[in-house]
Amino acid sequence: MFIDVLRQNQKVSILLAVLRVYLGYTWLMAGWEKIAGGQFDASGFLNGALAQATGEHPAVQGWWVVFLENLAIPHVELFNTFVPWGELLVGIGLLIGCFTKTAVFFGLVMNFSYLFSGSTSTNTQLILLSMFILVSALNAGRFGVDGLLMASLKDKLFANKTKVLNDAA
Repeated sequence: MFIDVLRQNQKVSILLAVLRVYLGYTWLMAGWEKIAGGQFDASGFLNGALAQATGEHPAVQGWWVVFLENLAIPHVELFNTFVPWGELLVGIGLLIGCFTKTAVFFGLVMNFSYLFSGSTSTNTQLILLSMFILVSALNAGRFGVDGLLMASLKDKLFANKTKVLNDAA
């Protein structure tokens, strides 16, 4: 029942649009600060994550350490590019409601990556809010580019279906 309301109710889609714009702005600003600052270096963050992998109750689990040591740190220059641009593109996608589910999915991937690396910050809040967008299907993008695209596709599909039916008659 709740999922149906989240996915179909037009009034809820307005709230989802506000939520989507908030998330988009948050991602956009995070990415833009890194890009405009020109000083972003993931090395410190990644090494900080490794430092949290020790002790009786490590914040970073061993399986994530394997990923960090074998993929992330050796390719830190790639991460120096992917992180800020990924944040910026997720932000733009959410702000304008274009490929909303894809944008929120990649935002969740980044949020979980930060959590796995021992950084809570606002990640838990962003994850919780993002789940509403993800579960809402197309309703979160109704008032955005996705809504315009879906309306256009719907019109074209029904126009083609009507043409086929008329041609068959």
